[in-house]
Amino acid sequence: MKTPHIPLDAPYSDSQRAWLSGFFAGMHTQMIQSAGSKSQADARIIHILYGTQTGNSEALANDAAASAKAHGLKPIVKSMDEVELDAFGKMEYLLIITSTYGEGEMPDNAQILWEAISSDAAPSLQHMKYSVLALGDTSYDQFCQAGIEWDQRLAELGAERIYDRIDCDVDFEEPAELWISEVIPHMAEGASTTIIVDSDAAMVEAPKYSRKNPFPAKLLVNRLLTAPESSKETRHYEISIAGSDLSYEAGDALCVFPTNCPELVKDILRAINCTGEEEVPVDGELMPLNEALRVHFEIKLPSKELIDEIARRSGDQELNTLLEENDKEKLANYLWGRDTLDLLLQSPDIDISAAEFIALLKPLQHRAYSISSSSKKHPDAVHLTVASVRYQSHDREHKGVCSTFLADLVDETTDVRCFFTPNKVFRVPEDNSLPMIMVGPGTGVAPFRAFLQEREVRQATGKNWLFFGDRNAATDFIYREELEAMQASGLLTRLDLAFSRDQQEKIYVQDRMREHGVELFAWLEQGGYFFVCGDAYRMAKDVDKALHDVIAEQGKMTEQQAIDYVNQLKKDKRYVRDVY
Repeated sequence: MKTPHIPLDAPYSDSQRAWLSGFFAGMHTQMIQSAGSKSQADARIIHILYGTQTGNSEALANDAAASAKAHGLKPIVKSMDEVELDAFGKMEYLLIITSTYGEGEMPDNAQILWEAISSDAAPSLQHMKYSVLALGDTSYDQFCQAGIEWDQRLAELGAERIYDRIDCDVDFEEPAELWISEVIPHMAEGASTTIIVDSDAAMVEAPKYSRKNPFPAKLLVNRLLTAPESSKETRHYEISIAGSDLSYEAGDALCVFPTNCPELVKDILRAINCTGEEEVPVDGELMPLNEALRVHFEIKLPSKELIDEIARRSGDQELNTLLEENDKEKLANYLWGRDTLDLLLQSPDIDISAAEFIALLKPLQHRAYSISSSSKKHPDAVHLTVASVRYQSHDREHKGVCSTFLADLVDETTDVRCFFTPNKVFRVPEDNSLPMIMVGPGTGVAPFRAFLQEREVRQATGKNWLFFGDRNAATDFIYREELEAMQASGLLTRLDLAFSRDQQEKIYVQDRMREHGVELFAWLEQGGYFFVCGDAYRMAKDVDKALHDVIAEQGKMTEQQAIDYVNQLKKDKRYVRDVY
């Protein structure tokens, strides 16, 4: 069977879970055993393992389990970090559901098991039957790479692929539904059970608002957090969800559907020699090109298809050479700072119609932001902490799509179409007495503001330690008054700051961690939780290295012992990251 290539773990809303669950379990199928069939206790066991960064794959794993139960199977759903290699090697029927994190990396909870299964010590899996569902985003070069690698490695170890992998883009509901509906009967093949529909069972009611039907919220507050003379522009937003029946937890994300900058739309129309009045098809309906570009399509980041077509039509030697060489690093360097308009402007002679141009664009997607408030303190509003993206490149100003939508285009009359994405792992400890260590430089402080509000409302007795930093204290110390007030009240036990450009030698949060390694390790030994939020590509990796170093030094451990210690923190959900 050919693997469909259907256009990192797209945000997964409550309604999506209900939608898929409704497909498989909404009719509440009831299993009636046929004569001579086994009891449920003796039913065929299938393991459903998920790798996830934000909780999306976990939700799909539970939906697959609901379908498996309806087919007389006995599903066991586990996070990949809950499975040891020996137990993995004994599994006979296996479903893998995994997202891809960053540029082709395994999600945090999958890394340990992946390293084990990739090693020379991995067992033969000739007795195993399996299939893989991969979640990803085609805007990344390593689309669905984690799922691809799992699929290939299981086959290398002798496992039998009983249904081809499906690779899902950010709109993953239909391909995920297809995979589950097709793979479960394969897993149940040979099981002597019969499905009977219980027509008296109640249907699952989907939430009123979802990704497919976002809530039209109103913006209450738009406040500049950084000083006017700062090299950054970071803003605090408060968005009303009153009357929506929506709820959220500290650690969740709010997903916002932006509209594109009107000036960018005009410039693109001019570049392709269109008026904007041309009618183009969008979701089966005709609408003016101007509206389609403003509301429905991604016009900032060029799709791979658009890049290829511009190269072909323009004959641009440099771009064509880069594409022919397939050197992803060189191509990435070439595209750095360029957007769709830049590519069009450098090839002004290409002739492309409105319909052709639209066909080469991807749908405009929502953007997810870590929530910076606790619903226990703000039940009718959600707070965001967002850095506005603005930069000069190729002789023109560039703007981030959603960050400047919120900063520049939204007023009290504008609908902010939004929905929530839960993150069940990134949560304040249930035990209010346990210590919390939070590392969140820049806008990475957002969820920790929410965590501290949550601890305050809970009247938690556990100690709270925040590592925060940015470029300059005088201009970039966001939420300074709030944090200092929390420190003065005793809610924030420790506040360690790292402003990199306030001295000749740059100082970062990982440097502060090493400076206070004795106490940091002591807090971990007391059962402390370690949270990280912010930049995935440098900060999070540097913080991870510092954490290993502190544990090795203060715990008098070897490098491998420190790795084992950190891995145990991950398995216990005491080392959790929200990085991007």
